[in-house]
Amino acid sequence: MSTRTASGQEDPLIEGRDDLLSIFANGEKPRERWRVGTEHEKFVYWLKDHRAPSYEEPGGIHALLIGLTKYGWEPVYEGENVIALAGPDGNVSLEPAGQLELSGAPLENLHQTCAETGRHLEQVKAVGDRLGLGYLGLGFWPDKTRADLPIMPKGRYEIMLRHMPRVGSLGLDMMLRTCTIQANLDYSSEADMVKKFRVSLALQPLATAIFANSPFTEGKPNGFLSFRSHIWTDTDPHRTGMLPFVFEDGFGYERYADYMLDVPMYFVFRDGGYVDAAGQSFRDFLKGELPALPGEKPRLGDWNDHLSTAFPEVRLKSFLEMRGADGGPWGRICALPAFWVGLLYDQTALDAAWDEVKHWTIEDHHRIRAEVPRLGLKAQGPRGRTFQQLGQQILAIADAGLSARARLNGTGDSEQGYLDPIREIVESGKTPAERLLDKYHGEWGGDISRVYEDMRF
Repeated sequence: MSTRTASGQEDPLIEGRDDLLSIFANGEKPRERWRVGTEHEKFVYWLKDHRAPSYEEPGGIHALLIGLTKYGWEPVYEGENVIALAGPDGNVSLEPAGQLELSGAPLENLHQTCAETGRHLEQVKAVGDRLGLGYLGLGFWPDKTRADLPIMPKGRYEIMLRHMPRVGSLGLDMMLRTCTIQANLDYSSEADMVKKFRVSLALQPLATAIFANSPFTEGKPNGFLSFRSHIWTDTDPHRTGMLPFVFEDGFGYERYADYMLDVPMYFVFRDGGYVDAAGQSFRDFLKGELPALPGEKPRLGDWNDHLSTAFPEVRLKSFLEMRGADGGPWGRICALPAFWVGLLYDQTALDAAWDEVKHWTIEDHHRIRAEVPRLGLKAQGPRGRTFQQLGQQILAIADAGLSARARLNGTGDSEQGYLDPIREIVESGKTPAERLLDKYHGEWGGDISRVYEDMRF
């Protein structure tokens, strides 16, 4: 989640609807300026007892952030607390229970983004080894209850933690117990955004299936392959889901802005802190009638903040965010952006992917979204194909898209190799979660603590 460091009083006031749409329109870039941004989270734990460290305890999360400054990262403060880091590789930030996230820089190709990932993991591992901390690449804490987990000192999280139980039963789990990998991609025009949004939204459940990696809750199998994905179905119905209107005629910037105006607010950032506006209306804010800030009207920074508080499967800001994948190990961190770049950044690949999904009905989308967290690649597509079969076709399209990009590294390797970790998953039909379940019922003998050996970065 984004981190604000200034209240943005220099931001222009929103004068009308065009200002709302400008965020999206200003994201348009010619193909040669398209970039790739990768975000990935990991769970932090004490090596000695697998406990999740608090922010303030000796050697805990604050010490981890300070330790990373030796690599050139600059501290970002909220009040007196360091709550993030900024540097040439993007930003390091904290999720609510101390999950550590890298929001990578916008980069030209996948070789660069994978190198960025490698640098980050080497840095956090070096600091972690010194402090006695390890990291898990999973989509959901395999053994921790909510009560086991600390809360990070960020004002927006206090507001969200209070609000979540009012609107769903699993929102606190989303905040405290999940990790994900995300890819952020560009578009050239409103029409290009629409097609990319439709293709990626339709295929987000396929990414969920391929990257499914959260089969345990509090030490036992939970009946899901991606419990992280299931959690979003009961987090907050006003700001999650598949967004059927994306597939309707006339979808574009205006329709997405209308959706966001109907999403209840969480907060407004003012004077270095967060004002609780949970459940209030951005439409009222535009009229100067927000109960939390009576008489005040929003600035563009407030709209940007609000855009970051919706959690659909694909999210539009000044770029498109792919949000369907569980957290995982190093190779799959590089594979996720490769999957989406291959599909979305080559026109032939994008057209071919659209041909695979354009006949799906809204009922198909909802059914698939509901089934995939449990069934993974065994879920059925609309034409009777399993998601394994669909995955084979889509992966071939992504591979061709990466081949057409022809972005080679210094040794002549293309970007296609970054798909290798998920090629094997799709060919076998067995998700990472199913492999973990096999171990749990087999060599681990039901001992969930073994996951710390097998899934440690």
